[in-house]
Amino acid sequence: MVKQSRSEGTRKVLFVCTGNICRSPTAEGVFRALVAREGLAQRIVTASAGTHGYHIGDPPDPRAIAHARRRGYDLSSLRAKRLEGRDFERYDLLLACDAGHHDFLSRLAPSDRRGRVALLMDYAPELGLKEVPDPYYGGAADFEHVLDIVEPAAAGLLAALKRELE
Repeated sequence: MVKQSRSEGTRKVLFVCTGNICRSPTAEGVFRALVAREGLAQRIVTASAGTHGYHIGDPPDPRAIAHARRRGYDLSSLRAKRLEGRDFERYDLLLACDAGHHDFLSRLAPSDRRGRVALLMDYAPELGLKEVPDPYYGGAADFEHVLDIVEPAAAGLLAALKRELE
């Protein structure tokens, strides 16, 4: 269950991976497009961040941008940023792309905010996957695979948030 944000009737979601240039911006872009299509952009706010500051200020990986564009998602305006401690207060839900990110977030989260941390793939249980694999050192098929699994996870997340907002 997503905790209600201070602004009644809104939800804020942060997607998290390592450098914030492949998986988390892809998830942000896919989810943002789904939210916009449903006319919920004023009620559901999304962003992404990395556990590490390797790429702060950089756009997503060009391969992530290109593969997302082919499916109708625009990642070009996104810029990498690093997770901040205050993100646990700002966001209702922090979604980790893999178990390592989940552990990192869980350790960093204040005890009263740990319930805000989850795995993105928990929203697509039908896939039987727990993690979004890192495509960075792979090829085109790896970036396509990320999209293949992020799309149903984003749809599942949106369905859950819509139930919360009703």
